[in-house]
Amino acid sequence: MIILDGGMGQELVKRAGKATDLWSMQALLDMPGMVRQVHDEYFAAGAEIATTNTYSILPDRLETKGLGEHLLPMTRSACEMAVAARDTHGSGQVAGSLGPQGFSYQPDKSPPIDQAAEVYADMARLHADYVDFHLLETMSSIDQARGGLMGAGVTGKPVWVSLSVDDADGTKLRSGESLADAVAMLKEYNPVVVLINCSLPEAVSQGLPVLAGHGFTLGAYANGFTGIHSDFNSIDATVDLLKARTDLGPAEYLSFAKSWAEGGASIIGGCCEVGPDHITALSNHFRA
Repeated sequence: MIILDGGMGQELVKRAGKATDLWSMQALLDMPGMVRQVHDEYFAAGAEIATTNTYSILPDRLETKGLGEHLLPMTRSACEMAVAARDTHGSGQVAGSLGPQGFSYQPDKSPPIDQAAEVYADMARLHADYVDFHLLETMSSIDQARGGLMGAGVTGKPVWVSLSVDDADGTKLRSGESLADAVAMLKEYNPVVVLINCSLPEAVSQGLPVLAGHGFTLGAYANGFTGIHSDFNSIDATVDLLKARTDLGPAEYLSFAKSWAEGGASIIGGCCEVGPDHITALSNHFRA
């Protein structure tokens, strides 16, 4: 079992005591030391992978806020902090996070496949000097994942892809497409790992069996939200619209993780609202 880290953005919001429409990027501008601290704590908790704080560092996010000139320095800073945390820990890997263009959970806002692929290729090249592999996160439609895989594959680094499924029916992507219909596309691009992420753990449990049996190395990392608020639908939305569950402590999360492992997942971690204590529980169990 490989243990991923947990969520970065929500950890930063908790520690900073505020949410902004820049999400986790705000910390890179105001409190970069906090980002490094979160990486360090995940390694201390037993994580074997540091995911760069680059999920939202994409041209469309920054240019909309008039911050386009920050793309390169923010990307370098985020990648360097993950690498430094890994090196200080003495082992592990660095995953270069590539989040969805347009907006999270809103694949209809994504650009056309070829256009999206060009952006992902540019970002993957920026990450390549630092990361061990590229991690496409929260891909919520078949076309969104296809654009990501087309772009991220240009560097020759391994590519992992994480699909986000419908919270009410984990056998569907957030686009409404059947998760089973994504299998052919995944086989075409052959990512090193296929995961389900940033969905309720119950939905992850529904989705993983759909992906099992197709030769994929599987992984899972769920979020701890009660659900995705209908107003959380644009680049100006802030994460304080999303409420954390009160019934998903480390023990409860571990119970889900055990079932994912039994279903074939060999890489498990956490997404939003899943923090160092949850990763400690995963590490203690699976390493034992």
